[in-house]
Parts: sequence; structure tokens; C-alpha cells
Amino acid sequence: MLKTALRNVLAHKARLAMTVLAVCLGVAFVCGTLVFAESSAAAYRAAASKDFADIAVTVTPKSSPPGASDEQPGALDDALVRKLAELPGVASARPAADGSAVLNGADGRPLRDGRAWANLAGAYVPGKDGKDGRYPLLKGRAPQNGDELAVDSGTAAAGGFALGDTVTLATDGPVMKKRLVGVVSTGDTRVTAGGTLALFDKATAQQLFASPGQYTSVDVSATAGTDQFTLGERVTAVLPADRAEAVTGRAQAARQAVLTDTLTRGYQKMPMVFAGVSLFIGSFLIVNTFTMLVARRTREIALLRAIGATRRQVVRSLLWEAVLIGLVASAAGFPLGLGIAAALPGLLSTPQDTLPHGPLVIGPLPVLAAFGVGVGVTVLAAWLPSRKAAEVAPVEALRAAGQPPTATASRVRGVAGLVLLVLGGGLLVSLTGAKDASEGNLRNAMAGCALLVVAMIVLAPLLAVPMIRLCGWLTGRFGISGHLATKNALRDPRRTAATAAALMVSTALVAGLAVIGNSTGQALDRQAAAGLGADYVISSRTTMTAVDPAAEKRVAGIPGVRTAAAVADSTVFTGGGVRTIAGVDPATAGDVMRLDFTSGSLKDLGPGRIAVSAAVAREQGLRAGSEVKARIGRNQELRPYTVVGVYEDNPTAGDVLGARSEVQRDGYLPGSVQRILVRTDAGAVSRSTADRLRAATGNSPLVRVKDRQELVHEAAGSLAGLLTLMYGLLAIGTVISLLGIVNTLAMSVSDRTREIGVLRAVGMDRAGIRRMIGLESVTVAAFGTLLGLAGGLSGAWGVGSLTNGAMKEYALALPWGTLLLVCLVSLTVGALAAALPARRAAALSPLEAVAQA
Repeated sequence: MLKTALRNVLAHKARLAMTVLAVCLGVAFVCGTLVFAESSAAAYRAAASKDFADIAVTVTPKSSPPGASDEQPGALDDALVRKLAELPGVASARPAADGSAVLNGADGRPLRDGRAWANLAGAYVPGKDGKDGRYPLLKGRAPQNGDELAVDSGTAAAGGFALGDTVTLATDGPVMKKRLVGVVSTGDTRVTAGGTLALFDKATAQQLFASPGQYTSVDVSATAGTDQFTLGERVTAVLPADRAEAVTGRAQAARQAVLTDTLTRGYQKMPMVFAGVSLFIGSFLIVNTFTMLVARRTREIALLRAIGATRRQVVRSLLWEAVLIGLVASAAGFPLGLGIAAALPGLLSTPQDTLPHGPLVIGPLPVLAAFGVGVGVTVLAAWLPSRKAAEVAPVEALRAAGQPPTATASRVRGVAGLVLLVLGGGLLVSLTGAKDASEGNLRNAMAGCALLVVAMIVLAPLLAVPMIRLCGWLTGRFGISGHLATKNALRDPRRTAATAAALMVSTALVAGLAVIGNSTGQALDRQAAAGLGADYVISSRTTMTAVDPAAEKRVAGIPGVRTAAAVADSTVFTGGGVRTIAGVDPATAGDVMRLDFTSGSLKDLGPGRIAVSAAVAREQGLRAGSEVKARIGRNQELRPYTVVGVYEDNPTAGDVLGARSEVQRDGYLPGSVQRILVRTDAGAVSRSTADRLRAATGNSPLVRVKDRQELVHEAAGSLAGLLTLMYGLLAIGTVISLLGIVNTLAMSVSDRTREIGVLRAVGMDRAGIRRMIGLESVTVAAFGTLLGLAGGLSGAWGVGSLTNGAMKEYALALPWGTLLLVCLVSLTVGALAAALPARRAAALSPLEAVAQA
């Protein structure tokens, strides 16, 4: 039987190639998504992490105690660095003057300013050899004075910089212009994963980030065999206890791991989600291929049984074939998956959503998945139909062309599918009253969607007959070819359903995500529109930085600007909690903010008088005329304030509105403004207007100039990134579906060789044969698309209930254009899938086809 299995594998080379291709693609899809997801998660973690691999101890300055003089001399100077370098067990002591700087690219726009944690800056500190080992020079030379700058190669490429260019940048103050004199490389993962790096000469960096002659930290590395804790005690012994402290590298790494895990928690779950989706779609292709493969060999199996082979031997022979095919396909699919993982970041990155860069992370899971899917799923896919085929009596199998399902089996399938449908639908319906997207509600939503998809898969063979007959009303217009295409699709509903299953799953996921993304985007747009009357928002990055107050007048003087209203942002302590407060001018605020007052008005706003949002009013029992104790910003004294009005919750206004003069007086940066809301004539928005607004603020990289659409995109945050990732991965699923239909049709054409020969013999031309095969493929694709749309829309409705509880502006909004595109793509997939099998069928000679057994 082993020899029989080997001969069967080698005897049908075309069939072997199609089967290996099916399994190979399934393996590649699973491995590619796993490696890509793990690599992306690692890149996100790296982008927010500092590498402490070669750091045994870090020395940092202590914060001055309350009431101490700020003129206390620092401890981290060159003398301390030399003292640390001479300690026993110290390999080197590397001082650093580090901070943050944002650069403008060559186009004048801030470079990667959305990643404040990765906009690094520091000092180039040469050693005895005149070089800084942390930053090897690739081009040019190191900066030597305050007018010079060096950047890493990634920043130079992203910003379009060349040696000799003038680079505009800012740290936390005015705009600076430096001449680029060097390009370096760095191993800092925060930079290599998508950040930026700017290097100054030592004196300039010390002045910007520490103080003259001082450093922000000193990294101490240990000699071989020196324990970090022991070295930490030696370092601590030579430090001034009141001005500096030492922390071991392990302690820093553990502290950072907690923070990084919190920031990237969502990406740690990505591998499991993507693995589940990829395994789901890839397995369909493998199972469907082997089910058809074994079904085609029913007569061959019966012949083996007739000459003496036992059921166990037959099943074992087929399983050996599956193992061999699985091993070969896994070995080929794994490197193909690595290629997919390497290509996806570039394909899915956009100017707005750039994925962090990093090396491929190939852990044990993708390798196990490759052989688990390639061999495990293949063997399982072969075992189920082979076991069923081996149970058929030899004489009956030799006589019968196929074994249609019994009435009992159909009833069992129908009952099981309806039960799953009711359970899934019930879970989704139960979420209609959900108040938030808690973890429990999310689990119920995912379980409901999964049950819904499984129910559709179980019911698909039963639904195939009425739905394909409905499609036949359209294909029948193509004459006899259309009628035959419908008959062929109805010949084996189980095969048709299995062929359409992968496309159905892909369509359901794409349609569901498209509806959720469109509905959420419109809700965010409505939320922004509900509070924002301005067309542009010029803002600083945080409340601790500012926009030049004089820029308000310059902005107001730009042609086409109708209103420019400055806003001072800070915090206010009231009711036992910290809230946001926006200091505005009542004369202009109403023109740039859409405020809906439920009581009171904005006109009475002034020193000692505030307006509060409806949420704050509910929590503290306030209304117009109420008095409340509060303190703004750095002010330590609670003062009485009169509430002049209550407005509907508004993201532009925040929790509390106050008089701008008062907020500027008590804010963290006295006299500063953090936003300028700009309204243009007729709501005009253009690239030239944005450039003029940016020029009016001095082209500072620390200042953001965003129109309404950019603000909505920013508010969408990680949702847009995750949707982009999912769309890309599901596009691969569509390719898998395409190849699955090709495989199925190719086998179907092979099964119907004699039938096609008879059709040619009675007068059907080659174009008619091609049309028949093509219409059959499109019919199957239409069936899978319709089921997928129904499942995707149902799932989006259920999941949308969670969003509606957390975002009152959320309402189900169908993206008709995207859904139409999904339908067109699916039908195109069906038409393309039929091209090769139809051409092969049309090329058959009538006499040879009829003569084939």
C-alpha cells in the first residue's frame, strides 16, 4: 500500500502540483501572517523601548526636593564620568545629554511628529579616538559647534536631507536652523523602528537638555564576570547622595517592560487574531482540495477494496499521500510566507499610517504552524473523506458516479446550522443595550460573529440550491451555456458550498470591517463637527508647550482667514478631580466652536466665571448660577467660581471653559496659548492655506496645523492602523479564495472530460465551453459573496452596538461604494479563476475527450 501511495502521488503530476500548490498557499498565508504580526508587535515594542543589553548601571540626577534652590550645582559632569570609569569592574562610562527634538522635512512639514516617544536627540560625545561608538559615522563628520547637526540614515532618507542642507528643528523652545554635516547609524530600536535622531555637539546638547558642563545620564557597562548589583553598590558609593542616583540595567529593563507592555498591549494580541483568521481561510482551501481529490478516486478506492485491500489499508495509503504532500508543501510554503511577511509592511504603510520598521521575528510558533497546517490539516482533510470512501461497498462504489447526501444527513445539517444561527444571532442581539465595549462584551461579540460564520458554512450546502437557482435567472440569459453552468453548480451543492466558503469568509470580514470603519469614521466626523466650527486647528503638542501668542495676529492677517481665535489650555482641579480647561475670548469663541448651551450662555464668561460641560455638571450637580471651588494650573489656592452656563459635551471645548486672560495667568506657561482655531472664508481648505498658516507660526516642528479631516483621522488613532492591517491581510485571503476556485474548477473540468467531449461533439463550440465554465465560476463566486455580505453586515450591526454605547454619535452607516467594490472584486475573482480551467476545457478534442475513461 505504501508503494501504491507513492505511485499515486507520482502518476498524476498535474493533480499533485495543484494539491501541493493549495497546501503551500495555505501554509504561506498562516506563516506569513504570524511572522508579520509578531514582527509588527516587536517593532512597536522596540519603538517605545530603550535597549539596556550592554548597560549594567545608569546614573541619573535626582530631582531637587521641594523648597530647594534650583541653583544647586549638578553632579553629572566630566569629573564624575572619569571617577566612574576608574571603578573596579567598569568597562566604560558613557555620558549622555539626551532629550527630544522634532525636525521639519525638506518639504517643510514636521517629520514623524506623531511619535513623540521616538523623536530623540542627544550629544555626539567622542572618545579618545575622536569617535562616538554609539553612533558610527556613515557620511560626513561629527557636529563641532552650535550651528551643525548630524542625523541617522533613516531620518535623512525620510526627510529628504543631504549633507550641507539647512535643517529646521525645535526642542521645547524657538525654531532653530542647523547645517547637516554628518549621517550616522544607530542600533537604538526606538529610532530604527520608525523614530528620528538628531545629534548636536556636546556643548550644544548640554545647553539644550541639561546645563553647561552637565549630562542627563551616564551609562556604565561592566567587565565580564562583574555582577550588576555589586557594581551598582560601588557606583552609589562615589555618588553625591543628594544629587545623583544609580539604577541597574535589569531594574530599568523591568520598569520599562511594564510601560511598554501597557502601550503595546493591543499589538501583543495581533498574532493570535491573525493566526485564527489565516488558519480559518487557509484550512478551507486545503480541506476542499482533498475532499474533492478523494471523491474523484472513489472508483479507484473501490477497485483496491475489490482486489483485497482492507479499509484500514486504504485509509492508511491516503494518509501517507497526505503526509508526503504536506511535508513538501510545508517546506515550500514557509519561505513563501516569510516573503509575504517581509512585503506586507511596505504594502500596508501609507504617509499617514507608517508601520514601524524592524527585522522579521521568526519564533517557534510560525515553524510549528507551518508543519501543523501543512501536515496536520492536510492529513485531517484526507482522513475524513477517505474514511467515508473506504466504507462504501466495492461493487456499489464501482457502479455509482457519486454518493449524494441522504435526507437524514441534510436534516441534521439543517438543524445544526439553525441552532448555531440562533445562538450567534442571540449573542449579537443581546449586545444592543450594551453601555460600553468591556472585555466581556467584546468576547460575546466575537463569539456571536464566529457562531454566525460557522452557521453559514454549515447551512451553505442547503442554501446553495435556492440561491444558485436565483442566480441562474441571470446566467440563463446567456443561452445553453448559462443553463449548463447553473446545472453544473447545482450538481454537487456540498462541493459548491465548500468552494465558495473561503470567499464567503473573506467577504464577510472585509464587509464587516468596512461597515464598522465607515460608521466609526462618520461618528468621529460628527463628533468633531459637533464641537468644531473652525476649519483649521493650530496647536502645540502638549499643555507644557505653546504656540507663539503673536502668531494669532499674523494668522488673522492671512488672505482668506475669517476668524483666528487663540485658546489657552490648562488643567483645573474641581470636584476632587483634574479636568481640562480651555481659556477663550467670548467674542470669538462662538465663531470657531459649536457650543450648544442647555442653560446659561457664553456671553457672561469672564474672570471668576466659568462654563462647564454637561458631564461635569451631572457629576457635581451644577447648573447656571451655581458656585464651585476650583484652582487652575499651577495655582495652589482654591477659589470660588460662578457657573455661567452648561453646554453639551464638546471635545473642542473640553470639560470647562474659562476666560483666556485668567487661564493664561494661572497656567503652566504664563501668558501662552496652546491652540489657534482658524475659520476660513466659505470653509476653504487647501495645501497652500495650510502652508501659509504654518509659515505664520514660524514653521516650528512643534506646532501642528491640521484641518478637520486630519483631526478626524488623528482621533481614529489605532483603529485606522488596525483596519489597514486587516484589509491587507484579508486581501491575501481573497487571493487564496481565487486559487481555491481555480483548483476546484480545474478538478471539476478533469472530472467532466467526457461530458465536455460530448458537448463538443453535439455542436458546442470552444467559446461556448469557455462561457459555460466562466459562468459557473462567477455563479459560485456570487453565492459566496452574497452569503459573506449577509454575515458581515450582521456582525457589523452586532459589534456596532458596543461602539454606540461608548460613542453616542455612532450610527450604522453602510459604505455603499466599498460594498459595491467588494462585490465587483468577488465577481472578478470568479471570472479570473475560470480563465485557465475554461481554456483547458475548450482545448479538449471531442473524440479524445469522449474516448477517455
